[in-house]
Amino acid sequence: MHGQPIMPKDFAAFPYVNPDAPKGGRLVHGVLGTFDSLNPLIVKGIAPSEIRGYVVEGLMARGYDEPFTLYGLLAETVETDATRSYVTFNLNPAAKFSDGKPVTTGDVIFTWELLRDHGRPNHRTYYSKVTKAQAVGPRSVRFDLEGTNDRELPLILGLMPVLPKHAIDAATFEDTTLKAPIGSGPYTVETVDAGKSFTLKRNPDYWGRDLPVNRGYWNFDEIRLDYYRDGNSHLEAFKKGLYDVRAEQDPSRWEQAYDFPAVRDGRVVKESFVNGMPKSLAGYVFNTRRPVFADIRVRLAISLLFDFEWLNKNFFFGKYVRTKSYFDGSELSSFGLPASKIERALLAPFPDAVRADILDGTWMPQATDGSGRDRETLRAALALFEAAGFELAGTQLRARDTKQPFTFEIMVTTKEQERLAIQFSQSLKRAGITAGVRVVDAVQFDRRRITYDFDMIQNRWDQSLSPGNEQLFYWSSAAADVEGTRNYMGVKSPAIDAMIAAMLNASRREDFVDAVHALDRVLMSGIYVIPLFHSPEQWIAHWAGVEHPKTTALSGYLPETWWRKK
Repeated sequence: MHGQPIMPKDFAAFPYVNPDAPKGGRLVHGVLGTFDSLNPLIVKGIAPSEIRGYVVEGLMARGYDEPFTLYGLLAETVETDATRSYVTFNLNPAAKFSDGKPVTTGDVIFTWELLRDHGRPNHRTYYSKVTKAQAVGPRSVRFDLEGTNDRELPLILGLMPVLPKHAIDAATFEDTTLKAPIGSGPYTVETVDAGKSFTLKRNPDYWGRDLPVNRGYWNFDEIRLDYYRDGNSHLEAFKKGLYDVRAEQDPSRWEQAYDFPAVRDGRVVKESFVNGMPKSLAGYVFNTRRPVFADIRVRLAISLLFDFEWLNKNFFFGKYVRTKSYFDGSELSSFGLPASKIERALLAPFPDAVRADILDGTWMPQATDGSGRDRETLRAALALFEAAGFELAGTQLRARDTKQPFTFEIMVTTKEQERLAIQFSQSLKRAGITAGVRVVDAVQFDRRRITYDFDMIQNRWDQSLSPGNEQLFYWSSAAADVEGTRNYMGVKSPAIDAMIAAMLNASRREDFVDAVHALDRVLMSGIYVIPLFHSPEQWIAHWAGVEHPKTTALSGYLPETWWRKK
């Protein structure tokens, strides 16, 4: 995206893999949730993310030690110009699908058209920017991008999955299906037990197994994913050895739940991995499409009532850090930094978009005394409610004009989310707010989330060191009214749209970072979410039968580089 690739032209393998890792054995993953489809490229249904990458691969592969650099996979070489007005992908002549048929230029163009017209909203947004796609040789496809002013688009197209034209009916592509997809990746779908498990089997004829980008990857002969509906059964299954690797999110469990015989005698290993990426933004989302959250003073007042200090001390052993930015823990975070001249120039047309304390870098999230009954914070919240037209009548907060009580619903889908939401609702009750907690199953939660049928939900956004077009999918005005985007809050802000455009048009890393800082400031100023907390490390427990490389990638641990010990 910016600068030069780290790896030399003739590199043999990435530094975060073991190129001599033994092949063979089986890896079992335990997944919390369910699935009802094997197509992750459409809105309908819930599909396993592993289909993408393991079964269906893209034109190029990521380098996980770099913010955004791609290396050849299905595409053997790439051609573009300085302004990135076009990109040509030249296919590897050895590339073929799992049914033995070659990957052709026709498959690439077919996939582009299919996802542009029938894919997920992010694909429709990205791929519709292409002005023309054509085969310019027996193995070459050119995409014309003139006028898009989007320097990231050639890389977005490089990540495009390639589907077999001969095996897909475009008329039924958007329907959910449990039919095993055909791809060119290292694995094929072996068995499917709807909603419960599915198994991937390594393709012994995988065309790309000797490529540098694949050396040290895809070491298991078989990968099975078993699904669990409940967090407790999910943990107990791991303790019994029913699956191999567990990523832990809850510090109380990390501290207390892993004192069982297999840990004590070394059969289960607890490890922490340092992640150099922006920390995930987990937060309570205000659906601003709902009138109850339309006023920013109301959103700010509610956010003040989230008592992180009490929760961290009583629930999480003090192991969490309060999230203070949409790109926390990285150079892309604006927290604690005064805006640069470039940022101020970008924000000048929108003088009311950023709070003064966020602009000058002095803002800090409201901290409580940790007692669970902080009077100063409550007083500040009630003052904001009063300014917004609400008053405390007895023990209920009511609208001054209609006398209607202030109520809303927090929709959750896991026991952990329920526990946190119940505690938050107790804090809100101190201000006279009735916040109901509704628990729904994973399927209903996802359906209501993608149609924005909720008042408040807990959600998480994962960011990279080179955010790009997906930010349109997350925060843009155009995404607010399109079902299936991740603009769950319904934000429509010309300032946000302009900062995303500046970010996408930046040709230097310095200008890019300034644009992301400015975007971060606008998002934080709008109080669209209540940022929660994050762990400074990745907590992983695994059975000792599986091993991983000694070097960890910038993005953290990569299960696809692990192997079964002989």
